[in-house]
Formats: sequence, C-alpha cells, structure tokens
Amino acid sequence: MNISLKGKKALVGGSSKGIGEAVARQLAASGASVTLMARNEERMKTILAELDTKQGQAHQYLVVDFSRFETYKTTITHYFENNYVDILVNNTQGPQAGGALEKKVDDYQEAFDLLFKSVVLTTELALPHMQKQGWGRIINVASISVKEPLNYLALSNSIRAAVVTWAKSLAYDVAKDGITMNSTLTGYFDTDRIAQLNSKKAEKLGITSDEVRSNMEEQVPMKRIGKPEEYGYLVAFLASDQAAFITGTNIPIDGGLLKSL
Repeated sequence: MNISLKGKKALVGGSSKGIGEAVARQLAASGASVTLMARNEERMKTILAELDTKQGQAHQYLVVDFSRFETYKTTITHYFENNYVDILVNNTQGPQAGGALEKKVDDYQEAFDLLFKSVVLTTELALPHMQKQGWGRIINVASISVKEPLNYLALSNSIRAAVVTWAKSLAYDVAKDGITMNSTLTGYFDTDRIAQLNSKKAEKLGITSDEVRSNMEEQVPMKRIGKPEEYGYLVAFLASDQAAFITGTNIPIDGGLLKSL
C-alpha cells in the first residue's frame, strides 16, 4: 500500500527515541512535515537532520517535559498559537513501574498529569483546525495492559485505561467532522523502556534480564519482540485516507503482529 501524507503536518510526542521516533520517521517518509516533541533537544536535532525531505517537507522540534504539566501547558499552548497540525500522535514517557501496594495517591496524581491531562490538553488545542478543515487524525499510544493489567505497572494500567475510554468517547463526537481517533495498545517492542522494565522485573523475580526477555518472546505469537519501525507503519496507515472509516477503535499490536481491529 502506498501511503501518501504529502502536505500534512504532524505532531509526534515522545519522538526522541523508541516508538515515538519510529513513528516520526515513518510519517516523514510518507510525506508529512513533522514536529518532534520531547525533552532531549540534542537527540531531536540529530533526528531532525535525518528525516526525509524528498517531498518538500519542513520539519521542526519542540522541547517539552510532559512530567511538568503547568510548564508543558504553557509551551504547547504557545506552539498552537503559531502552528496547526493535521495529525496528532499523543505519546509520552511512561510513569514509574511498581505495584498497587507500592504507590500512593500522589503517584497517581503525577501519572494522571503525565498520561491523561497532557493528552487531553494537546488534543483540545489541535481539534479546532481539524474541525475547520473537516479532516484530522489523532492516534494515542497506549498499552496492551489496559486490556489485561500487568501487576508491576499499576500507574500505567490505571491512567492509560482512562485515556482509552476518553478517546473512544471523543471519537463519536468528532467523527462527523472527518476526524478519526484511535488508540494503539502497545505490546512488547524493542525499546529502552522495555529494557528498563525488564531489568526491574528481573530484579524482583531474581532472574536475569535475558530470561525475562525470553519469557516475553514466548508469549508473542511470532515469538519475537516487535520492531519500532513496524509500529510506525501502523500509525502511518491510521493517519492516511485509507483509514477514514476506522475510528473509536483500540488496536492491540504486539511483536510486530497486528492482532485485531
């Protein structure tokens, strides 16, 4: 399938590494002008220089810290005063791992600001242009754990589930405006985040990180961990005109295998 996003502008959160970086690279390769958004300015400068510009794309980056909501609110509001986007990929770093007994109410508030409030605010700011032009794509990077919670990710389980149900609610309201909104429920992908979680899980279980990874691979139908670029392919499809009738959907994706729609 030849996906063309030429002339579209995309904003991709958490795009200095991992899944966010892979998504940004694929959207650019498909013709979109991409704004990278993350904390690591030096890394974003490197990626920016490598993004595809063969179709006249003009890329930029925005330095933000999703974990500091008030500062993020100021930065992203200023961005939308001077910019618009056709494609919004809501993606942030994950909250600290840990079980429900380890976390206190303040931890949940911090996770709520990080994972929920930032997504809702950014979407609110992006919507007016999308509604005015009658076209828009919003993709939320969520987690497979909203379907089957992982006991060592209590914060992520709880707040990402809220994001997914909010997104499904909003999808019905904006579909009439030609805007689709979908959540990708991320499974096991070869990223720094997975490596960090595996290390913590290995320590808790008293085994090696390699053993944790091997056990993880056994749970995936294709018996391997997914590649970030494969995730990018899916998001590019969801951002395209070919996905015009897919909205309000939670799409589980694990190990490079798109399980279902």
